[in-house]
Amino acid sequence: MLHVMAVAVSRDLTVQVLEDVNAAKLTDRQQALRNAIQRGEPKCLGVSQVMLGLMVMSYSIPLHFTEVTEVVRLGVPWWSGLTFITAGVVAIILDKNCTMKILWVCLIVSVVSTGLSVIAVIIYSVDMDKNPEAPCIKMVYDQCNEDHYASRVSRGVKSSLLLFTLAQTVISAVLCFLLFKQRRSFGQYSSLNSAAPSSPTTLIPPDMD
Repeated sequence: MLHVMAVAVSRDLTVQVLEDVNAAKLTDRQQALRNAIQRGEPKCLGVSQVMLGLMVMSYSIPLHFTEVTEVVRLGVPWWSGLTFITAGVVAIILDKNCTMKILWVCLIVSVVSTGLSVIAVIIYSVDMDKNPEAPCIKMVYDQCNEDHYASRVSRGVKSSLLLFTLAQTVISAVLCFLLFKQRRSFGQYSSLNSAAPSSPTTLIPPDMD
């Protein structure tokens, strides 16, 4: 651990080495903050968020070839997926560069991600309720009409997206809880006004006579 020293030389050549207690305490808190956050495994949660975001965006592609509903019109899979990826990347950065500033950014992004996930879940649920599976109308060779199959594909994809979004909501909420808990524990990390004064160590030079 790095300690910052200050040196003072008096008129009688007495050397005082002053250890900067504030700087030492700051370094200790940085390391403690890093250890506390890494116990919450933000990297694992971040990777999970990135994967969920990519899955949401890729799974939504078939919806553009079926009946266009509110989910597609509002672009729910795209802005929710991008939000998941952003939140995951910030969490991974926090794991590598643990500072209070990045912790604040990660906390804010995670709160936004949680809120947007809840909104996306509501939109998926309302959309699926308003657009039920089309009935099967028998055509030639005893097959159903195209609308039936298209609606089945659409509802299947939306069900998958709904599950992914629910998982993201849980992950974001857990990450928010962990970050908020650590922020409260180390809230005075950047302002150490109550630190103890520096403790001097006096070094007296040898008598040359």
